[in-house]
Amino acid sequence: MLIIAGLGNPGAKYAGNRHNIGFMAVDAIHRRHSFSPWSKKFRGEIAEGELAGEKVLLIKPQTYMNLSGEAVGEAMRFYKLQPADLVAIYDELDLPAGKARLKTGGGHGGHNGIRSLDAHCGKEYRRLRLGIGHPGVKEMVQNHVLGDFAKADRDWLEPLLDTLADNAEMLVRNEDSQLMNKIALALGGQAEEEKPRRESKDGEKKPAGQSHIRQARSSNQPKLPATGPMAEMLKKMFGNKGE
Repeated sequence: MLIIAGLGNPGAKYAGNRHNIGFMAVDAIHRRHSFSPWSKKFRGEIAEGELAGEKVLLIKPQTYMNLSGEAVGEAMRFYKLQPADLVAIYDELDLPAGKARLKTGGGHGGHNGIRSLDAHCGKEYRRLRLGIGHPGVKEMVQNHVLGDFAKADRDWLEPLLDTLADNAEMLVRNEDSQLMNKIALALGGQAEEEKPRRESKDGEKKPAGQSHIRQARSSNQPKLPATGPMAEMLKKMFGNKGE
């Protein structure tokens, strides 16, 4: 069994906040797949269903962000699950808006919801961070995080949530890199495995991994004659280099 926990704050006041993108993500998964109606349990809202043939529990803690781990930990203990059976979805200030990253374990990065999960659930769970961007000034962080998404944000927010919901089975199958590629491509980026070719100053594409020295050596150079009068003259002028 897998628990997918979306983090956020309960109540209409916070529903559209950037801090609630975790709630939005599990709501999108719930709408797209055959889950039970939301019900109240484990100090949260839960819904049961199946993805990729495995039982999945969606949970939105109703304890407020700072105590998210209390609700999720209660559900994990009830089902006798390990940290590896948990995926947490939450907002990330240090990722540009619309970017996503998924990894197992790590630090809380100052996120109080993750700090609470670490304390109540262990640390080796999978963390799906959804970028909300940084306001650029530390003093504006709280208003940014607890502010609602702007209308312009829909251009990246809706494709992000839709792609995550469409491909939620990848979370169950542990196809983390494939899911990240799906999201990146949906948002107009490049797949993670595809590294862009470098460009020279004049805009000419260069194959990735090839140094400028090797590029110069492999460029089209005129072939010098190996035999004949011209070859003899060149040999007398420059000698047999490399011999």
